[in-house]
Amino acid sequence: MFTTTGSRGLYKAPLSKGLLLVLNGLTVMLTLLPQYQDLFVYNLQAVTQQHQVWRFLLGRLVCLDVKDAFCSSLLIYNFRIFERRFGTRKFASFLLGTWCLSALMDFLLAQAFQFLFDYEVEELPAGLLAPVFSLFVPFYLLIPRMPVTQVLGHIHITNKSLVYIVGLQLLTSSPFMWLLALSGLISGGLYHSNVLWLQKLLFVPVWVSRIGRYILEPLFSSTQPSNETPLGMGATLDIQRQQRMDLLDQQLLLAQYNEARRNARHQPQSGLLQWTRLFPSLRHRGQNRPPMQPRPQAQTPPSTQPPLLDNSPVAEEQVARLVEMGFSRIDALEALRASNNDINMATNFLLQH
Repeated sequence: MFTTTGSRGLYKAPLSKGLLLVLNGLTVMLTLLPQYQDLFVYNLQAVTQQHQVWRFLLGRLVCLDVKDAFCSSLLIYNFRIFERRFGTRKFASFLLGTWCLSALMDFLLAQAFQFLFDYEVEELPAGLLAPVFSLFVPFYLLIPRMPVTQVLGHIHITNKSLVYIVGLQLLTSSPFMWLLALSGLISGGLYHSNVLWLQKLLFVPVWVSRIGRYILEPLFSSTQPSNETPLGMGATLDIQRQQRMDLLDQQLLLAQYNEARRNARHQPQSGLLQWTRLFPSLRHRGQNRPPMQPRPQAQTPPSTQPPLLDNSPVAEEQVARLVEMGFSRIDALEALRASNNDINMATNFLLQH
């Protein structure tokens, strides 16, 4: 939606779709039935003084504020790229781990705030907010920045800018939202870094994942999006034109790469990434291009731009960056060759499927 990584919709993201439907549905129901909202209030004073531990569960699931629900839904929709990349089980384990860690962090931060400023935090914003903020940690570390445009010639707008703006809007929606944001960032950093082997202690068991795969996934699965690649929808004609030019550049590079491999008649080795299988839309690229006027053969000689070969040089530091992001070395080499050593384009190729 905001970033240019991954395909549209919620394809291969059943957990993200389930969270969006179930949690927003409960928010709407509680808005229509306000007499039940007290059960979902995240009241720390009731937890500590009245021992209502169940509020750690109900108060940290459903948003009672429609604005918080809207902003968190936009972020969950954008962060679905991690479910596609890591798989539903690892994505659910990350949410579960940060949800448990942030419950402890909420309590500790509230006690620290009371000790430093002599002010007791009685109530915090309700909802799945801290785990959403924790997803900013892998978003910042793993998703590369891609420049989109500039404002006033100095302010750079990237593919991640709008996500941060939505997060800032959610951060400023209530007085103590900063506490949940700090709790989520700390929890996300601890779990992502695997401090004290947290990833081995807090995870979704395999049997739970299998139950969800056979029972819940058919309910929340989405169909594969169409092969048609959407054109840019920038705010101005210049931005839209630049987005279309970038799209055509990517198509041209991939077409040259596939043509070079066909001409070389190189047999694919085991383990190599098959781009024509991984990106079925490339086989139908002619249907997605706008109609163009035929050009004389003399104006476009095939020798003006040499095709990209399999043994073309690849920057080793670019390969190391992709390997650090979790991709295999073979796939990283193939992506960099297909994108002519463009690290941002190669990352997009690997994240799309």
